[in-house]
Amino acid sequence: MTTHRSTSTQPSTALIVGAGDATGGAIARRFAAEGYHVIGVRRTAEALEPLVNEIRAAGGLAEGWACDARKEDQVIALFERIEREIGPLEVVVFNIGANVHFGITDTTERVFRKVWEMAAFSGFLVGREAARVMRPRGQGSIFFTGATASLRGGNGFSAFASAKFALRAVAQSMARELGPQGIHVAHLVIDGAIDTAFIAVNFPERYATKAQDGILAPEAIAAAYWSLHQQPRNAWTHELDLRPWSENW
Repeated sequence: MTTHRSTSTQPSTALIVGAGDATGGAIARRFAAEGYHVIGVRRTAEALEPLVNEIRAAGGLAEGWACDARKEDQVIALFERIEREIGPLEVVVFNIGANVHFGITDTTERVFRKVWEMAAFSGFLVGREAARVMRPRGQGSIFFTGATASLRGGNGFSAFASAKFALRAVAQSMARELGPQGIHVAHLVIDGAIDTAFIAVNFPERYATKAQDGILAPEAIAAAYWSLHQQPRNAWTHELDLRPWSENW
């Protein structure tokens, strides 16, 4: 049993920032299946309609709201609306990717700044607002989705890796500050190709390894987020890495 769950009869609330078609959507479905009222967020609410409808059709509680996580005023308003209209947030997952590949001389100022805003600055804003609402209650989980680039900068990934390095640093600092206050902060390194239409179309040889468990299943990733949230405070994990058995690391 999780040490975080509220004793109220009101459903616990989970926010997934970056509730896309793969990992974010799977996390949303998993927490909804566990009885949570899930708020999925993307820059356009229309993109969330299939996910919200799927969760509701399965008997779950879900909302799909628009928010540009790079905009401070929108992030603040998002948290205020959730706390006012839905209930106290128990889980916040930051799952925005921003993966791009450019050689260093082809990396423009606009590309570098935009990737940093999406993968690092927006993570800071979401994490800060999560801390503001959770700290007075002395409980909650804040999870950040990382990548291979969180640990090493690959050829052509200067913008993405620098942003993911920064997000990892934000997560570490928050964990050290908020852990003693009862808030579980974790960073998850997702190292490998994920079962998505993008991988199937653009990397068919890699996708063909799915039958041998050679790519990550979004549902398996989501199970790890749920498991982290279930951890007792005396055995919290801060960083967890997930990869297929065949991945080089």
